[in-house]
Amino acid sequence: MGEAEIHLSHNHLTIYSHIITYGHAATEALTEQMRDEIETMWNEPKGICTIKGQDYLIQFRITAEINQDITELEVLQNLNPRNNYFRIEEFALGNISFVDGLGCNSGYFKLENLYKGSTTAAHEYGHTIGLDHPKILDIRGKGIPGIMYPRGTLVDAPFQYDPQKPAGVTGGTMHPMYRKVLQEDISHLKLHKLFFKNNKATVGEFTNLYHWPH
Repeated sequence: MGEAEIHLSHNHLTIYSHIITYGHAATEALTEQMRDEIETMWNEPKGICTIKGQDYLIQFRITAEINQDITELEVLQNLNPRNNYFRIEEFALGNISFVDGLGCNSGYFKLENLYKGSTTAAHEYGHTIGLDHPKILDIRGKGIPGIMYPRGTLVDAPFQYDPQKPAGVTGGTMHPMYRKVLQEDISHLKLHKLFFKNNKATVGEFTNLYHWPH
């Protein structure tokens, strides 16, 4: 979830999001790593959107903090559209990180998924600002996979866990580290459909769910 703001003087549209982590596996270093991954990857394509005939450069400004003392009530009562709350633990049911829907501001991350370069934080952030997994998960012949492709996607051999393995077998599916944010991902945000008031709009909706450890 985030807050979009149009800066008319520079033809920029900036999306501001604030990441708040908690949980037994959350650390300041990991929180900063997640922040940096999200901001770096989502700014990489220098995305463009067109609103009422005007092109805007899309910029993402991500801030973050760890708050081990945060309470369920504090999360529940949050009214700031920039705030996103993520518990981080070594164990997660289903053995995978997740957020609480498309266009949300809360979720649960499995520590093992958050190694440097994993792209997990950037992928889950995409869900929080409204993006789903693509419907077609065989993109062989189409090059670099976009950020929203899930594990198990069939890709060209160089983007597999093991380039020597046949497609679809163990090792023959997409390694998440090869995902990139593309202009296509920016376009799928449909920012031109947001309701702007005083050049500001909310991206996503409040879920405000506090997660207890599994």
